[in-house]
Amino acid sequence: MVMAEKAKGEERDGVALTNLDQELFEGAGATKRDLVDYLDAVSDRILPALRDRPLSVIRLLRGQDKFMQKNLPKYTPDWVPRTAVWAEASHREVTYALCNDRRTLLWFGNQRAIEYHPALMLAGDHHPTHLIMDLDPPEGHDVEAGFRKAVQAARLVRAALQEIKMDGAVKTSGSKGVHVFVPLDGKADPEQVAAATRAVAARAERLDPALATTAFIREDRHGKVFLDATRSGGATVVAAYSPRVRPGVPVSFPVAWDDLDDVGPADFTVHTAPGLLDGTADPWTAAMPAPQALDEGLIEEGRTIPVARVQAMHEGKRRAKARREAG
Repeated sequence: MVMAEKAKGEERDGVALTNLDQELFEGAGATKRDLVDYLDAVSDRILPALRDRPLSVIRLLRGQDKFMQKNLPKYTPDWVPRTAVWAEASHREVTYALCNDRRTLLWFGNQRAIEYHPALMLAGDHHPTHLIMDLDPPEGHDVEAGFRKAVQAARLVRAALQEIKMDGAVKTSGSKGVHVFVPLDGKADPEQVAAATRAVAARAERLDPALATTAFIREDRHGKVFLDATRSGGATVVAAYSPRVRPGVPVSFPVAWDDLDDVGPADFTVHTAPGLLDGTADPWTAAMPAPQALDEGLIEEGRTIPVARVQAMHEGKRRAKARREAG
């Protein structure tokens, strides 16, 4: 009887939880129980960031490499909310989860879903809810040094936004970087938001070209912070409070602009974050400015800037041809 109970495991909100004492991954310093406990503890904070958004997750099954799951597996319980989205690249319909409730979040945790990457648009809508800038530190720096540079670049982005009377909230990425989120009024389409994002990145780069760059090709960044303006349209960005597949299992965590110089990525993990939130309102919701309209001039400026991925593809082909011709 005791063995049967042990094999059955635990249950929360109708979700059977199994193998809770297994390590999440080598070097995690955390078990599956730690992950589930964390998700449960922050469910009222992370769910607003996930609700009604087609969700991709990064899972890490025992003994396997991590992988991103978009399409829900066939064994998904019927009670998990979902939405169908046409994927133009693969010419098929993808069934995404909508992580709208604690029960679904716990089910994902039991599936060893560690990272949560919601879409930038709500299900059934085609208007991005935020303009997002991903500040990616240069390679060759340790986590702390890279983060410090990303913080400096985030301040450039904020200065560029404030020049057009816009503002945003900032959070750690859960790795070495920083994310700036600018809430929008829901009237701009993906192309307009993408153009505006390119313009903001270009303006931020001009403020300190020795620190930041919009160069999409890594070898062209020369030790600078990459202002990634590609987080638009069908892209995703890791949610606030989402854990990351990194040693120590850090989490993406909101930080007040005035506190950025006093924190580091290691301050926020599945072990420490719940205590930092204890008894407080949701700091991500509290930090977010009111939704804003995109400046028309910003959109038009962005339309004059080449799309980074397309430009990089053509440049990559040109360089490859040049190398071949040079022997």
